[in-house]
Amino acid sequence: MNNESSHSAVQGSLDLSVLVPCKNEQDHVIDTLKTIVSVLSEMTWTYEIIVIDDGSTDATSTRVKSYLQENPTLPITLKQNARNLGLSRTFVDGAFVARGNHFRLVCGDNVESRETLISVIGCLGKADLIVPYHSEPAGSVFRSILSRFYTSLVNKFSGYNLRYYNGCALYLTHHVRRWHPYSFGFGFQADLTTRLLDEGATFLEVPVIAQRREKQGPASYLNLRNLISTAHTLYEILRRRLNRIVFERER
Repeated sequence: MNNESSHSAVQGSLDLSVLVPCKNEQDHVIDTLKTIVSVLSEMTWTYEIIVIDDGSTDATSTRVKSYLQENPTLPITLKQNARNLGLSRTFVDGAFVARGNHFRLVCGDNVESRETLISVIGCLGKADLIVPYHSEPAGSVFRSILSRFYTSLVNKFSGYNLRYYNGCALYLTHHVRRWHPYSFGFGFQADLTTRLLDEGATFLEVPVIAQRREKQGPASYLNLRNLISTAHTLYEILRRRLNRIVFERER
């Protein structure tokens, strides 16, 4: 991961690091940054924003660099992966360069509203793990049904009863570094969340209003790679639960 452009407004430990991973998000990444900055500038937390361009072939990095030149006082760092490493790998890599005590992913496609960010980040410090869930269905009926089915499987395999697992939780940074997931695809969040619950982390569920930007072409979440990734995530979750049962670690 190559550091192409950086700025640090606050030295030392910070309250929050926000990771913005993006691949070919030239049309959305600046609006994403503006939304994050507008929210955090109204809060008392010290923060940084880490943008990781995960192998984009468009002008994503160029536009971020221009934005940083126009706003030199903002605590934003841009890093570029020489090739696409995937979301889960980029998420973990981001945690290892983060200077904040807390860590949150905000995807670069600008689908999270100010209200969602305020609801989640506003709960910083209230629990080890702040877990957002959709208070209303989002996307197509089929996608909503699929999401509920996935959540029910994670709950059944893990023994927990959360409302949602893919909503970009707010983590303690050292938890991500210590218990980082080995899953691929977006299922890494369920892997990490259930692992932290296995380790006794406290949690708070927060309702948010979901927004989606449907992309052109076939549904990306139904491709073979994502199906295999989801199966691997569920296997890991079930394996850990069986280990807890066998070794009498069930909480």
